[in-house]
Parts: sequence; C-alpha cells; structure tokens
Amino acid sequence: MTGETTVPTAVRIHGRSTQRKSLRALLDALPSHGGQLLLAGEPGLGRTALLRWAARSFRAGPVLHLGPGPYVSAHSTAEQLLDTLRAAAAATPVLVCVDDAHLWDAPARTALARAARRLRTADRVGLLLSVATDRAVDPEFARLPVVHLDPLSPSRAAALLDDVTDGAAAPAVREQLLAEAEGNPALLVALVRRLSPAELRGHRPLPRPLADASALAEAAGGAPSGPSAHARDLLLTVAAAGQAADGTDVDAGLVHDALRRLRPAPDARAEPLPEQLVLADDRLRFRSPLVRRTVHATAASQRRRAVHRALADVLEGGGHRLTGLLHRSWSLGGGPESAPGSADRLAAAAADATLPASHRLRATAYARAAELTADGARRAERYTAAAEQALLAGCPERARPLLAEARDPAVPAAVRGRAELVRGVTELRDGPVGDAHQSLLLAASLLAADAPAEAAAAALAAADAAWAAGDLSACLATLAPEPPHRTENPAPGADGPADARGPASGTAAVVHDHRVGMRALLEGRLDRAGTPLRQVVERGRTEQRPEALLRAAAAALLLGDVDAARSGGARALAAARQFGSDALVPRALEYLAYAELRAGRHPQARTHAEEGLRTALRAGQRNTAAHHRAVLALAASIEEEPVVVARHVTAALDTARRHGLAQAAALAQWAAARADLGRGRPFDAADRLGLLVLPGPGRGHFAVWRLAVPCFVEAAVLAGRHEDARAVLTDFADWAAFGADPQAAAQLARCHALLAPAEHADGLYRHALDRHDEAGGDFERARTALLYGKWLRRRRRPREARDRLGTALAGFERCGAGVWAAQARDELRALGAAPQGTGAAAPTRLGGLTPQQLRIARHVAEGATNREVALALAVSTRTVDYHLRKVFALLGVRSRLELARLVGEAEQAQEIEGAREARRAGRHEKTGAQH
Repeated sequence: MTGETTVPTAVRIHGRSTQRKSLRALLDALPSHGGQLLLAGEPGLGRTALLRWAARSFRAGPVLHLGPGPYVSAHSTAEQLLDTLRAAAAATPVLVCVDDAHLWDAPARTALARAARRLRTADRVGLLLSVATDRAVDPEFARLPVVHLDPLSPSRAAALLDDVTDGAAAPAVREQLLAEAEGNPALLVALVRRLSPAELRGHRPLPRPLADASALAEAAGGAPSGPSAHARDLLLTVAAAGQAADGTDVDAGLVHDALRRLRPAPDARAEPLPEQLVLADDRLRFRSPLVRRTVHATAASQRRRAVHRALADVLEGGGHRLTGLLHRSWSLGGGPESAPGSADRLAAAAADATLPASHRLRATAYARAAELTADGARRAERYTAAAEQALLAGCPERARPLLAEARDPAVPAAVRGRAELVRGVTELRDGPVGDAHQSLLLAASLLAADAPAEAAAAALAAADAAWAAGDLSACLATLAPEPPHRTENPAPGADGPADARGPASGTAAVVHDHRVGMRALLEGRLDRAGTPLRQVVERGRTEQRPEALLRAAAAALLLGDVDAARSGGARALAAARQFGSDALVPRALEYLAYAELRAGRHPQARTHAEEGLRTALRAGQRNTAAHHRAVLALAASIEEEPVVVARHVTAALDTARRHGLAQAAALAQWAAARADLGRGRPFDAADRLGLLVLPGPGRGHFAVWRLAVPCFVEAAVLAGRHEDARAVLTDFADWAAFGADPQAAAQLARCHALLAPAEHADGLYRHALDRHDEAGGDFERARTALLYGKWLRRRRRPREARDRLGTALAGFERCGAGVWAAQARDELRALGAAPQGTGAAAPTRLGGLTPQQLRIARHVAEGATNREVALALAVSTRTVDYHLRKVFALLGVRSRLELARLVGEAEQAQEIEGAREARRAGRHEKTGAQH
C-alpha cells in the first residue's frame, strides 16, 4: 500500500430513490403533523447515510439526534421521553433521528418504542429510527412503518464504484470488486480503500483474499462475537458451513454434530441462540450475509481450520463426498504446496455428475481446486469450469472474476477457448452484445482444432449475439457453412462433466441443423429452411436437456409452429428447474412468452414475461430482462394501460440502447406504436412504425419488421400514407407465403382490403376472416372484424356492420384488449346500438352528446387535429368542424384545453364508478358463494 488514497472523502448516495422518497414524504408532512419511520437493513447498506441525508434535508425545524447516552438515561421512561419530545415540538416541528436503535440497552429501547407508539400526528414530531436486521430487536419496533434497505443492484453498485474511484478501476479489478462486495456499499468502499492506485488500475496483482478480515469488520461495524465459548463456536460453525452452502441456511443437525467433535458439551443446546442467528425448520442462518462472512474471516485461523475439519468428518461420514472434500480443503490452509492431491480429488468430485450437487456448489469446488493448483494451464481450466457452473447457477457476477483468474496466454488454446465461450455467453445475457459476438467468435476459433463440436456451439451463440444486435451481415457470416470435421466430442476430462464441457453428439446435430436452417431463412431461401429447422424441433420431442429443448423452441418459433414452441419452452423450463440451471429459466420463459404472443394469447404471454422478468433480474441478466419488458409492453399495448406500456418501453429501451439490443428495441417501439394505434393516434403510430418497416438502410430488426407490417399498413392508411403502405406489402407477401407466422396470410388479406377499391374490399375482408378461422387467435380476428365493421358502416350497411362490430367487441373482451374493445363500442354507438359489457355507459357529463360527437370529443381531447380526427373516423374535415362546434356549444366550453379537461374528468369519474361496480359485483359473488 502507498500513502495515496483511492477513495474520495465524500460519496453521494446511490440507488436509494425509493427510500429517500419515503423519507421526503415524512419531512414534507412535519409542518402539519408528525410521523414515524423505521429504516431496517444489514450493516453497511447505508442506514446512517440516509439518516444524515434526512437531517440535512429538513428545513422546517430543529433536528434532535438521540443516542444511548446520558440524555436518554435521564429520560428512561416512555412518559418522560414522550413529554420531552412534545415539549421540543411545542413551537416548531422537530425531526428526531435515532441511529442504531438496536444498540440501546433494553429499558431505553422499550421506552423509545412505547414513546413512538404514543406520539400523535398533532405532535409534529418526526421520529426516524434505524436498526440492523442482523440483530434481534424489541417487538414494539415491528409496529412502526418500515423502510427496508436491500443490497444495491449491479448497475447501482457499479455507479458507486465509479464514484469512489473516479472510474479508474481496470475492468478485471472492477469485476472482482463488485463480486466481492455483493451489493454492500460500505464493503465496496472498504475494499477500494485497501487498494493502492497500482492495484486498482491492474498494474499489480490484487491482495488475497480481497475481502479480508479488516475490510469485512470495517463494513460490519466490528467483529461479531458471542457471550460464551460455545456461542462463539456455534457462530463460527454456522459461518463455515455456509461457505459451502453459498451463505444460505444450513442443517442444524450438521452444525451440532460438528460442534460435538470440537467441544463436547452435553448442555449446549440449552444455551440461548446468539442474536445473530435464526433457527427455522431445523435450519440455521445468519440474519446478515455480511456478518456471516465477517465471523468466518475474523476467527483465528487455527480455530477456523478445526471447524472445517469437524464439518468434513461429519459430511464424509454421512456420504456427502463433494461437500466433505471442500471443507477438508479449507481445513488445510495454505497454497498448493500444503495440499498435494487435494486439488485433483476435489476437481474430480466436482466433475462427477453422479454426485448430487448444485451448480453453485460445483462452482465453489472448482474455484477452490483452482486455488490449490500449481500448474498454470490446469488452474486456468479449473477456474473456467467454476465460471461455467456459476453461469449455470445464474450468477454472472461470480463468473466474471473467475474468468479473469483464468486468463493466461500460456495455457492451451482449448482452455482459452472455453473461457472465451463462457465470457461470451455471460455478455450475451448481461452486456453489450457486440462484445459477446467477438468473444464467441474468438472462442469458436480457439476451439476449432481440439473441440469442434464446442466450436460449432460457440459459433451458433455468436450468431445469436448478431441476431440480438440486428446485424444481418454478421449473422450470415457467422452462420457460414462449417468446414468438415468430426462431430463427436472428445471424452470429458477429469475436471468437467459432459454437460459443462461441451455438447454431446446429439446436441452437435441440433446445432448443425439449427445453423443451416437459420442461414437459409435469413438468405430468403425459405424452401431450404424448413427441413433442418423441423429436424431440430423433432429432436426436441425426445430431449431432456434444457439447452437442446431451448434450441427446439427457438426453431419452432422460426417456423411459426407456436404449439411446438410452447411445448418446447415449457419442457425447457421444467428441465432447467429440475437440473438447477437457474440461468436458463429466464430464457425458457422468454420463448414461452414469445410463443404465446405470436399465438395472440396476450394474458398468458404477460404471465410468462412477468415471471421471466423477475428471474432475469435475480440472475443478473439485464439483456433477457429487456426482452421480457418488451413482451410486457406488447401485451399491455392492447389493454387500457398506456402508463404500463410507457414504463416497460422506457425500461427496455434503456438497456437496449446501452447494450446494442436492436431486437428488443424494435419490439418495444412496436409496442408503443400499437398502443398509439389502439388509442386512435394513427399519425403517431405510422411515424414510429415507418422507422421499423419501410424499405431502406434504416429498416428495423430483420426478425421484427415483418411482424409489425400489418400495424403499419393500418396506421398508414388511416394517416393517408397509402403509397407507404403499399411499399411494404411485396416483402410481407413473401413472408406470409413461407408460413412462419400463422396469422400472416389473414393479415395480408386485411392489408389488401384496407388499400382496395370498394368493389374488391368486401371480398378481401371476408377472405381474411376465413383465414383467421384457420389460424385461430381472438385478437387478430377481432381487429379484422373491427376494420370490416367500420368499412361496412361507412358504406351504410348497418345490419352487417353491427354483426361484425359485435363479433369484434366479443373477441376483444375475451382476450382482454380493452383499448380495442373501446373502439368497437364507439363504432356500435355510432350505429345507434347500445353495446353491453364493461365500460359500455358513456361518461355522465358527456351523456348529452351523440355517439359521433362523443368520438370526436375524445379524439380532440387526446390532442388530435381536425384533419387527424377526420382521417381516423373516415369522415371529411368539414364534418369534424361541424360536430366540434356542436360539442363546444352543448358542453359550454370555449377551447380545446377546456374540452380536454372536461373529458378527462368525466372519464375519470366513469373509471371510479366502474371500479365501484366491480367491487360490488365481487361482494355479491362472495356472498353468493358463502350462501
């Protein structure tokens, strides 16, 4: 270490906007009434920083900081403390801050909790407490409103790291710091503080271990301890057992058996459990992961090794070979020279697929074996295997630093190739896909000579990266015909199971066929794409491995076989969960969501995407999360939820733009445009979609623009852009002929009907509906029926129009397309019909308007010009002018702004009444069920 510090003296708060919003609400309310909040989080998450922020932000009165000192001792009863606080707030509001309330003695804690409960809102006292969740606190505190602090997200932690280092950390150092800190800001700062500038910039090796005892103790606020020797041994044994369990809960029986080997104590179970631990269902865990790590790191090395030795004896005696060997290796201490043969035995056990073990445990075992390995090539291979297992476990933040350890130009090409393969797959799910593409191409090159099947898998993954980026030329180049080579794998070595080291020959055939089919599809040779892709789908029907099932689902989507895609996706999801492959679960849910979306089952797509988003975020897969957000935006775009659409579109585009995800960006933009179209804004929809579908170098993603063509044609026709609409139909006709989209043939007929003269449009609409009957799907059929009904109404064929519009309304309501159902209702009202169902009644204050006047008023309230309204309703501008003058006179308004406000208020009142009606209906149903 040098004398130069690498940490700025002041660091801004990162990633606590939700908590600060709650604190701000308390502060803003204090001038009129009081309130209480309890900040709860493990040590190091920023409770003190938030209290200081609140104190600095409070301007309406004084701030009183209470601590467990003489002041509280002199006011140790609830009554005295309450009187003191009320007296302080008699003339002006008071903010009372109590940091680390769990450290107060029992009488003072009780007095504080009771005083907090008895404070009235009129007292104008804001009470802000903080407690560490790794401590047992008085039950009274549990009654206070709680604001929880969780570890920082990867992006927030990265922003904090940039803040404290001024962006000076080398990429490999950055990855290791973020992985070690696990989202704890205090630990991250402590780790940076112990590094010299040379270490931070990667010019010197990092100290080992990076998170040493001093850094952990600094972040945790000291080294935790127990009141007795047995309690201290119990804490250490649970902490040591948690090393192999990845910090999760551990079996209480294992802990007590190990304790008996350490220190025979017949009455040990009678001692109270240390406050740092929780016992539930015969499982023990620490309240705080940071405290667990600190207990383990700060223990005397001799005692720590003894605990691991005791755990190894118990586990090996119980048949838990891999876990036992892992603890045995930790009991040895030192480097490779202290453990001859231990590394090989541990790596062999980690590679043994017959041993029951999670991917997390295998990753830990491989990493420990690498630490004990002297040979550079062997060590790099084991670190790579550890990264593979970490990635399968859904822990990319652990895989990245392991890959950094595996970098060594002296190791064989095949080992470096496997490392680049894992690195590329990691970036494909959570990083710039351009970087992923290059890593995967390098992997394919390095693996070509010794592991051709793995090289082919790497090349196909590189094509996936180019596909995600929307780079058609790169995708085609990557999918170029493979040189002849053997497809069988070399036998797996001692350090990796077959599923980790490379695909079996069956999977190699799947990779080959998928590659050939994808290339033919992208080259427009649609006749040659079907056979190899169908072979991939067929092989998936007998597969059990999630990777092969995912390929089958992807091939089915390319073919437009949504039933096979749903089946393959569902089986892949079940297999991923069965094998503990957490990293593959979000991807399986992505394929399921896409399949449901393509089939027009938007509610099911939304369900899968919601679960996929949660699992992707848990697994650190921001790219996959962006795709799920795009699906959620598309699902919401047919509902009456413009705010939800906007939220998901914004979030998807945020990641898509930073990571080069052209496909996710195109889907999100399509969702925004479809929401515009559904709400009667064809000009906005046509402008958005034109960037995605019109021919030329700026056309959107090659796998998305065809799907969005029908929306564009509808919007363009309504916006008067007939030539633009015709310009895209030739390519779309080729796509419909291929049969990869079950709805495309019917959509093509609908598009032609929109552009056809009157004498041909009728037959085209009927033909489109017939094709919809063959393809299925309520939403697209209802859209065609709606457009046909509008056309019939304009041709003054009311009876036929009413039938088509009624069918459209029923279809929209069945699939939850609320915004489109509203269009159908408006059309029926324009015919003089009174549709039944949700939202049928006109808003009360607008009830005096005719159906046509009401439709015009709504469009104008949404900002449409008279010309835009005329195009949307297929009437003349003069007709809109006439009706709008009538609307102004009937409602007594003078401007469009007043009209917008009146319409908004009336429709809000309608929504409230609809919600009340739904609640009343729910109560009636509940009463009926009880009777």
